Amino acid sequence: MKAVILAAGYGTRLLKDLQGADEQHLQDLTGTPKPLLPIAGFPLISYWIEALRGGQDPIDIFIITNELYQGKFKDWAKNYPFVTVISDGTSTNEERLGAVSCLQLIIEAFSIDDSLMVIGGDTLFYEDFHLQDVVEEFEVLYRGNNQANLVLSYTCKDDETKKYGIVETDESSRIRAIKEKPSPPETASRQACPCFYLFSRHTLPCVKEFLNEKKDAPIDEKDAPGHFLSWLVTRRPVFSTSIAGRFDVGNLESYRLCNKYFQENIRKLNYLQ
Repeated sequence: MKAVILAAGYGTRLLKDLQGADEQHLQDLTGTPKPLLPIAGFPLISYWIEALRGGQDPIDIFIITNELYQGKFKDWAKNYPFVTVISDGTSTNEERLGAVSCLQLIIEAFSIDDSLMVIGGDTLFYEDFHLQDVVEEFEVLYRGNNQANLVLSYTCKDDETKKYGIVETDESSRIRAIKEKPSPPETASRQACPCFYLFSRHTLPCVKEFLNEKKDAPIDEKDAPGHFLSWLVTRRPVFSTSIAGRFDVGNLESYRLCNKYFQENIRKLNYLQ
């Protein structure tokens, strides 16, 4: 298995929040890409790296960022010689390729023909998350069906369905549909799906197929990986497993909450074990 961390976003909302923050230490973070923001003393992305290298088998890790932040990621990666950092070639938010295109760039650039873990670089999970348990669950699914894929989901509040992709599953936990930001009456499900996916090697060609179908679509239809996942569930078996919750660091409030949670629970977290 290999891993890709998607880190090519420009964090425009958070940038504005940091610039307008009252605290100097927050203003000083202006210009820091979201995956490198300090969370309880560690760059956010470092939690993922420590978790990924803590498994029994070595794993190739690829990080895709942009031209603006490539130097910062390469400086950080000097501590992790097994991590490969590449740029998507863009320098502004208006030029961005979108997350799915970035994923395909990695697949092609490194000729990936293996199961692939895809991680949103601005996402962390609550203390119940055990990476190795999720990997083992995927491997069981894969042995039963080598086209099977696995994603995570967690219970959100009624008024939060409009913020997320909501998965609808059957009794076997196979996803039958994903509704993008539905209103509460549009679905009985309250299971939100964060950007953390385990894809079978047989699913990877679907990324290019999806992009070919969407080649003339606006960037918003290709940017969020949830759009690809929604397309995928009608073509490949995708299963869901539950976690307690996640942090999606998109603005100053979510950054504060994530930082506080990790400060209070650092000894319990499985990322560093």
